Amino acid sequence: MLLFLFYNSGLQEQGIKSPQVFLVSSFKLHLYDFSLLHETLAIDLPAYKRDALLFAMPNINLEIINKKKEAFQSKIKYWATSSAAAAGAPVPGLSICMDLSMMVDLAIDYVVGFGLDKPSLQRLSASSGVPYTELLNVLKSPLATAKITKDLLLKLLSHLTGTVALMALEEGSRWIPLIGIPLAMSLSFITTYRALNCFLTELADDAQRVFKRALGLNTSV
Repeated sequence: MLLFLFYNSGLQEQGIKSPQVFLVSSFKLHLYDFSLLHETLAIDLPAYKRDALLFAMPNINLEIINKKKEAFQSKIKYWATSSAAAAGAPVPGLSICMDLSMMVDLAIDYVVGFGLDKPSLQRLSASSGVPYTELLNVLKSPLATAKITKDLLLKLLSHLTGTVALMALEEGSRWIPLIGIPLAMSLSFITTYRALNCFLTELADDAQRVFKRALGLNTSV
């Protein structure tokens, strides 16, 4: 409290009226005013910088994880629309190839954004004192800490109910006169939207489990 008053007084002496001062710990970001600092910055920043700040933030509380999920989720409809547009090209296999490439990039973004890549988990282990293997034990998504490839995503997609059938139907429907291309585009949108939502939800749940385990809390989600 005395430190806060000292800095507050010093800033006022420099001509800064009603300065906002935040008490934070670089070792334990979930304590004190770090959440308030983030909220203040998020209000003052433009939207694109706000998202960049959010995704760069460590998971200091469950609210941050939920906000990351919401931010990622808000963009899925745009990626699904891009997938549908690619499906409009009358080239066999092009849509699926482009979809997989896009999903690889997005899955990597999700993993890194939630701090579920190997370097992030190792840093969390070092800072929290929880063994790295214990953090790994609460992970359920095959994407976490993995090398994400098209083959891995195809394997995961094959386990999503109806997804393989939708992908096959998309490829076959494009040759139906008149309605084929619009149908293929609709199927591509649905498949991509469902897959990305599934990957995102699993990784967000993993991020919550890891956060709770790092704090020694119940890891059930």
